[in-house]
Amino acid sequence: MTLYQELTRRGLIAQQTHPEQIEELMDKGKVTFYIGFDATADSLHVGHFLQLTIIKRMQQRGHMPILLLGTGTTMVGDPSGRTDMRKMLSVDDINYNADRFLEQMGRIVDISPEKAIVARNGDWLLGLNYIELLRDVGVHFSVNKMLSYECFKSRMDKGLSFIEFNYMIMQSYDFLELYRKHGCMMQFGGNDQWSNIISGVDLVRRVEGKDVYGMTFTLLATKDGAKMGKTARGAVWLDRNKTDPYEFFQYWRNVDDADVINCLKLLTFLPIEEIEEMEKWTGSRLNKAKEILAYELTKDVHSKGDADKAQETAKALFTTGGEAENMPSTILSEEDLVSGGISLVDLLVKTGLAPSKGEARRLIGQKGISIDQGGGFYAVEDSAFTLSGDKIRDGIIIRKGKKVFHRASF
Repeated sequence: MTLYQELTRRGLIAQQTHPEQIEELMDKGKVTFYIGFDATADSLHVGHFLQLTIIKRMQQRGHMPILLLGTGTTMVGDPSGRTDMRKMLSVDDINYNADRFLEQMGRIVDISPEKAIVARNGDWLLGLNYIELLRDVGVHFSVNKMLSYECFKSRMDKGLSFIEFNYMIMQSYDFLELYRKHGCMMQFGGNDQWSNIISGVDLVRRVEGKDVYGMTFTLLATKDGAKMGKTARGAVWLDRNKTDPYEFFQYWRNVDDADVINCLKLLTFLPIEEIEEMEKWTGSRLNKAKEILAYELTKDVHSKGDADKAQETAKALFTTGGEAENMPSTILSEEDLVSGGISLVDLLVKTGLAPSKGEARRLIGQKGISIDQGGGFYAVEDSAFTLSGDKIRDGIIIRKGKKVFHRASF
């Protein structure tokens, strides 16, 4: 099976500029391609991981990736998929974030010089002369056409800043620069990047008279279309200090039945034939598919040792009622107490088991929260329930639903 066929069979391909030419480049030679990563945080998240799996699949077939760290574009901020303007970061913060990205990328893909090119677009974007950019690059962009793109249209009612309007020009210029410097022929990205990608393809054609190509990949979403990769604590990060391996494992172990097969196809390197057999599974067998998904992703993002430990912890929690040394935990301080205690509502928010006090009250009202202080779990039904500092000092275990356990202590 060719690489193009596998990407299609897995449902990874969303849109592409020239399907026949892209298929030929993928399957009949060695092509240089790029994916950009704006350094908006100090860790990659699971959405980035999907892009990294594409890079790894391409590397396995002999192609050369350019991992483009957006040290220039991050200073502007991509309006795609946003309802408001992104937070402006300092140059130092952006470079720090980019360094963290590279560390994490190196655990997933081969970033050695013979296998990948690492570039930072701040190296060329920050030195551009604005008037020259307007004359040499801006002249090739139609404002009417740009305003027709969804990334801009969706912002017109709430307001679109001029700086964000320039983002598409900057990303397009990246493609031109990488084509000139490295012979880059393809740009990949999430499907929300389609407008930016086709603008880059068009710019290279207009300036250099050469055909280059673009492809977008399926965004990581639930069957209902909701974006995946969010928990009560925030994003599902690839940095173990922000989302530890057990929490990471548990996120995938608890995905909806309707989403597990799609996640296996999009994110894992299990043979597609094996995953297609799992599509026939129903009922309790889907729990096994979820365990496989959680194990494979934890292994690929962290390590086999972390995956083994997370799997063992999960099994211990379910069979012993919450006794496992690797259980996620939160250490409280005296400042968290009010009159010597802490309400269960506040504790659920503090531990990340609920994103808000309103959601915490809802969980309690639905008998979804149980507490074990050494005598077995019991459901709490009173949203005003308060735990004294003395009771928490040696540690308590909170269970959300039947599968999520968390230890809190001083």
